[in-house]
Amino acid sequence: MSKKTEKPERPLVKTINPKALAKHRKRFLKFFPKGFKDQRYMEWERDYKWGAHELWNENLNEKDFKILLRKREYIDIAKKALQVESRTTFLFSFEKMALRDAVNTADGASIFAEGIYELLYGKGPARERFIQWIMAVAELPRKKSRVLSWPVLTLFPYLAQPSKYMIMKPNAMRFAAKELGYDLEYSSKPNWNCYADLVRLADLVGEGIADLKPSDYHDLQTFLWVIGSPEYDRIEEEL
Repeated sequence: MSKKTEKPERPLVKTINPKALAKHRKRFLKFFPKGFKDQRYMEWERDYKWGAHELWNENLNEKDFKILLRKREYIDIAKKALQVESRTTFLFSFEKMALRDAVNTADGASIFAEGIYELLYGKGPARERFIQWIMAVAELPRKKSRVLSWPVLTLFPYLAQPSKYMIMKPNAMRFAAKELGYDLEYSSKPNWNCYADLVRLADLVGEGIADLKPSDYHDLQTFLWVIGSPEYDRIEEEL
């Protein structure tokens, strides 16, 4: 009797529930009738993120960043990065304090500066550069709270290069993924697989709401935030 030929296992293809996406698209437009071009959307969600992005490009673009690194102006780099962070509300107070304490020394600032430069402007596969960035943040000195958290890790790339990077706010993103029927490969310990899965989720959402013309991950993150944040549940009750 001849053996049956075994077929290789096909990789799992993740999807989102189109009905769930349609429901949340309708809800998003309830808040912002003109979508990502809505004036309320710009004022509530887009402008401050883009302002932080422009400040990063003004002070820490690749050319100027490289000059500062050559001069070993690590503290100055860290200060400029913290000025960008201060334009936003993504970090909790304990995360802000932990980050500031970590980069307030020459050693901490140098680890931070070299690490974020390599992630944003270095060569090599994105996976390897992201893993190196995780390791850099994990090495930052700490006083009380740990520095390595998903928001701290993903905030700066998200603001610096929103066409490439997402930010992970765990509770909101996990809830949004569940609402959309997406099995997010989440881990509280930052790692590449979880991050790449978050980006896949955002990309699928982007494909599903392409008619709204999201510009970048700033827009896609906000769409997911509207799904996953209790803040918008409260706003909805008031509408």
